[in-house]
Amino acid sequence: MAKPIFPCIWYDGQAKEAADFYCSIFFHARIVAENPPVVIFEISGKKIMGLNGGPMFKPNPSISFFIYCPTVAETSRVWDRLMEGGKALIPIGEYPWSKHYGWAQDKFGMTWQVMLNEENAPGQSLTPSLLFTGDQFGRAEEAIKFYTSLFDNSRADVVVPYPQGDANAGKVMFSEFYLNGHLFIAMDGPGVHDYTFGEGVSLVVECDTQEEIDHYWDAFTKAGEESMCGWCKDQFGLSWQVVPSMLGTLMSDPAKRQQVMEALLKMKKIDIQALRDAG
Repeated sequence: MAKPIFPCIWYDGQAKEAADFYCSIFFHARIVAENPPVVIFEISGKKIMGLNGGPMFKPNPSISFFIYCPTVAETSRVWDRLMEGGKALIPIGEYPWSKHYGWAQDKFGMTWQVMLNEENAPGQSLTPSLLFTGDQFGRAEEAIKFYTSLFDNSRADVVVPYPQGDANAGKVMFSEFYLNGHLFIAMDGPGVHDYTFGEGVSLVVECDTQEEIDHYWDAFTKAGEESMCGWCKDQFGLSWQVVPSMLGTLMSDPAKRQQVMEALLKMKKIDIQALRDAG
């Protein structure tokens, strides 16, 4: 069941504006599809969805994007662009983990960890990062084990714990893991934070069959929560969208869009055949 997994950013009508902004900043970035509620774009080959969902939810730093840049000049250029109307969560500068690093929140609310990587990055690369805060603090390693057991072609690559003697000893200071061949980062976030996982940034799993939808939906909601329109939360509070791969095709057809949307709004777990019948 090797399915693509990609992030979705929730916007209040600004998805196209945000996608255009990002495509003006990053190399190898382009808009690949759009319809009234959704814009699909890519950055360095990584698929991202922008969803015009309204004012209910906003992105927060619990899910950010690491942007690795090959030179100091490129790191600074990307940082300066992201700071246009944005703010610094961690000012760009030299830190023990990087000679040039900063954490920015852009004008649309999405957060980016911009980092120099001279050794391993031939060009820009983007990696989603999960920060386990609040009630989820200390559960990063547990989550990695759960996610890598659920998806094919998945493994934990690097897990670096806080050292013995540290107040957070044993918790995950930094980790990299693969889901369906896609790289992710996870960390435990010590201290007090006014944010945790939510709908502002979710992860999307596209499925070809009803059996695949059932598989992921059942796994996420067993100790999580069901929501509407294919949305759910897992036991760590992370929001997922478990959707059929043909949904974009149905939604791009103006003659079918309204009927499909009406059917979708009545569903929790998505029924592929019911969507086909509606279209």
